[in-house]
Amino acid sequence: MPEIKSAAKIEHLKRLIEFVAGHAEMAGFTVNRINKIKLVAEEVLVNIFQYAYPGTDGDVVLDCRSEDDVGLILEISDNGIPFNILEFPDPDVTTDFSEREIGGLGVLFVKEMVDEARYRRKGNSNILTLIFRKE
Repeated sequence: MPEIKSAAKIEHLKRLIEFVAGHAEMAGFTVNRINKIKLVAEEVLVNIFQYAYPGTDGDVVLDCRSEDDVGLILEISDNGIPFNILEFPDPDVTTDFSEREIGGLGVLFVKEMVDEARYRRKGNSNILTLIFRKE
């Protein structure tokens, strides 16, 4: 099953992360790389749970597929408010911690942990495609 749909609620996080981890394992990734993939998926999903549907409920869809010449492709989509994670400004990590703006480290982490990321808005959907190449 390459796709799973769920209510965008924190109580579904574990099941969604296990879905991604299972596909990464089947694609032949190392345990270390699978853990990194899980962390990236968790960061994106928690952001969707917290911010995509202000004042209302919605769904999230995960589509995982492996391709021999690419690795693992994880597509995460929601019908929440438009948000392109790739255009979110990176925090200034050189600034003293006490002077730093709150937030943004998770987005920076996602950008640095994936080999390639793409965003598109299709109709009412945010679609984030994350590509993880085998090491």
